[in-house]
Amino acid sequence: MQIAMIQDKIVPAGELDPVYSDRGMYFGDGVYEVMRSYDGRLFALEEHLRRFARSLAAIEISGVDIEVIRARILRAFEAAGIANAKIYFQVTHGSGPRDRVWSPDLKPNFFLTVSEVGDSTKEKAKGIAVSTFPDWRWKRCDIKSLNLLANVLASNDAARKGCSEAILVDQAGLVTEGSGSAFFAVRGQTLQTAPLTANILPSITREFAIKASRNIGLEVLEESFTPAQAAGADELFLAVTTKDIVPVVKFDGTSIGDGKPGKYTKQITEEFRSFTR
Repeated sequence: MQIAMIQDKIVPAGELDPVYSDRGMYFGDGVYEVMRSYDGRLFALEEHLRRFARSLAAIEISGVDIEVIRARILRAFEAAGIANAKIYFQVTHGSGPRDRVWSPDLKPNFFLTVSEVGDSTKEKAKGIAVSTFPDWRWKRCDIKSLNLLANVLASNDAARKGCSEAILVDQAGLVTEGSGSAFFAVRGQTLQTAPLTANILPSITREFAIKASRNIGLEVLEESFTPAQAAGADELFLAVTTKDIVPVVKFDGTSIGDGKPGKYTKQITEEFRSFTR
């Protein structure tokens, strides 16, 4: 008889809830999205759905109707009744025996949560400290997959150092992005960020941050830079779905500028808010 053990309880394997045999749990075999709302209005829904569809195709999950996903998001958001909400949703290849090769008859599993967005007012007003960490992630970070262990390790390292975010550095010694954010530097009137490649997530918030920067007159340079160049920048900031634009005032212990959120970061923040209205 095949058995399973959950905590201290032994049960016949055939009686297990399918959630315990989800390929997302076994292998991280799934993709996800995180989006938010402002004052009762969902932000960038179409952009998130397009990226979600690309991620599904990239890891060969078929049989998922994006229009059904859209309807579920809208229904759940309405049912939650949270004006400023964080909406997380994922799809995995499905549930089945633990085998690296998935069965063609698997049915994808869908999961979604709606919760309140945390208050980041203090972070935006005072700025945050960040620290660097090796970029140990897999080579297809452009796919928003459930494989986030390297990100988790980086985030926990930053937290132990009293920092709010980890900035990832690749084997070439170049900054890629944050463990959960896009990362930007301002020098003079130029905004710089790493270019979109297979090792960079095509962040929706990144896209709007770049648009906001251009709108206020900054030149945008999509070119990688080193931690030393980041530490010497006039301004640094993050772009995060649930927090928008977050000023960085300390990088690996080095104060950025005068140690306060910079003028362009503030202008970009205001311009970003115009998109959310």
